[in-house]
Amino acid sequence: MNLVVFTDLDGTLLGHDDYSYEAARDGIERIRQQQIPLIFTSSKTRLEIEALQAAMQIREPFIAENGAAIFFPDDYRNFKMDAGFRRPPYTVIQLGATYSEIRRFVYSVKERFNLKGFGDLRVEEIELLTGLSPEQVALARQREFSEPFLLEDKTKIAEIAPIAAARGFEITAGGRFFHLIGMRQDKGRAVRLCAQIFTRNTEGGVVTIGLGDSANDISMLRSVDIPILLPHVDGAYEDVDLFNLIKADHSGSRGWNDAVLNVLRNQDERRITK
Repeated sequence: MNLVVFTDLDGTLLGHDDYSYEAARDGIERIRQQQIPLIFTSSKTRLEIEALQAAMQIREPFIAENGAAIFFPDDYRNFKMDAGFRRPPYTVIQLGATYSEIRRFVYSVKERFNLKGFGDLRVEEIELLTGLSPEQVALARQREFSEPFLLEDKTKIAEIAPIAAARGFEITAGGRFFHLIGMRQDKGRAVRLCAQIFTRNTEGGVVTIGLGDSANDISMLRSVDIPILLPHVDGAYEDVDLFNLIKADHSGSRGWNDAVLNVLRNQDERRITK
């Protein structure tokens, strides 16, 4: 059985407050030993994901900025790619709008709704809001397809959403920010397209696992064979109705680690019984 793991990062593989994956090392190593693709599926930018992959010594495809684009490394497992465009060192499948298009919309509504996008915030403000270092903030600001934003009055989101939709955008909620994204993108669609590429290039097909904790992860969880929902740091879960949903006991890297090891253990037992 060929497994592929899609995982959110902040609050899932990474701790919500410290961005650490220390407690997930056993699960990561198990995945590495079994040569299971670990596909980061995040609101983070390409540069942020590349930095994390380098730190973890991972070279796998990834999905950036809430499903805006799928990046397949060159010569990845000798896969035949019949979609996307070359952008060395990747083949890129773009689903989202461009950042310039999104920023034009932000500019048109920010005064009316007292909205602040990432592009409007000073480095010091982002550091305070996120706990990121100045170097990490620099990577987070290099956006290509989406804009995290804040609202002084969060109830105004119901007014902004239809205006955004009329302009071809939609809004999703993450752990700290709302995210303005292109209408044709979400994590679920990107995961499905990525899984199809794996299926076409893998004898016997694949079984997909997905892990997430926030509202913007729900479409991903609905698109995988084995969905795993992690709680928030306060112990509360997103409202997700899936018959086969697995709920992890803990948030962040500890919950991710336990859930991944349990699923892999169950898959091994099934292979043995067969």
